[in-house]
Amino acid sequence: MSSASAAIPQPGRTRAFLRLVMIEHSVFALPFAYIAALTAMFEWDRSVHWGRLLLVTVAMVGLRTFAMAANRIIDREIDARNPRTAHRELVTGAMTVRHAWTGALVALVFFLGAAALLNPLCLALAPIAVIPMVVYPYGKRFTNFPQAILGLAQSMGPVGGWLAISGEWSWDAVILGLAVGIWIGGFDLIYACQDVETDRRIGVMSVPARFGIPAAIWGARVCHTIVTALFVWYALATGAGFFFWLGLVIVAGAFVYEHSIVRPHDLSRVNRAFFSVNGFIGIALFVCALLDLLVRGLAL
Repeated sequence: MSSASAAIPQPGRTRAFLRLVMIEHSVFALPFAYIAALTAMFEWDRSVHWGRLLLVTVAMVGLRTFAMAANRIIDREIDARNPRTAHRELVTGAMTVRHAWTGALVALVFFLGAAALLNPLCLALAPIAVIPMVVYPYGKRFTNFPQAILGLAQSMGPVGGWLAISGEWSWDAVILGLAVGIWIGGFDLIYACQDVETDRRIGVMSVPARFGIPAAIWGARVCHTIVTALFVWYALATGAGFFFWLGLVIVAGAFVYEHSIVRPHDLSRVNRAFFSVNGFIGIALFVCALLDLLVRGLAL
């Protein structure tokens, strides 16, 4: 192969990178950034600004892609020692560390570029958003509560979505951000239950590894109860209408279902709870929030 052809990104490498960062999992955080952005547009002039919404999308996907790539790179040695994660691309050799860092830095450039195009405040705060994304994978090395760092990282999505439109701080967005952060931190508590024995053996720190699976699942239940209360608070703060409240009923039902299928001595349906139910929660609430804003006068 010539040096010129070697410099051209190979399709296989692109597919491997997309698998590495699990690009489809953007469905967890992106809908809530949209809810915040669209609500800010509604309060601003009741019109959807598609260019800004596109930049929000680029910024969110770019930052999440960078975060996932950095996570996989930093954790590759831990992943190699865990049978559940030993198939990941950096462990098997399907993706090299150099190419993973290249993809991560490209994603970071897209994030910073979108932030710069949105407004000066977004650009100024962009580096702050990056910090917890890099700290999180190290969290399991020094604290039993790495999910708290993950929650902090994820809470920035709605706050950033609102700032992208208004250019001003909003406590309403903070309420939504806290809800999203605690929601994701809560279901990551459930997900981490799969690795208790391996984590204890290799020294990875987590709530399930330190306090046990029952404590982690009860912690997730408490988290999701708090999340429901925060969603209610957000609905009241933003004057939400019928469809948003309907969405909250659906979300509450999904939480009940999620916790009914995962029990301390039966983790066989963790993947259904993690991927299917939580993906459904984000999409369902976004659809209901969008319908609510349209009914209240948001113009497409």
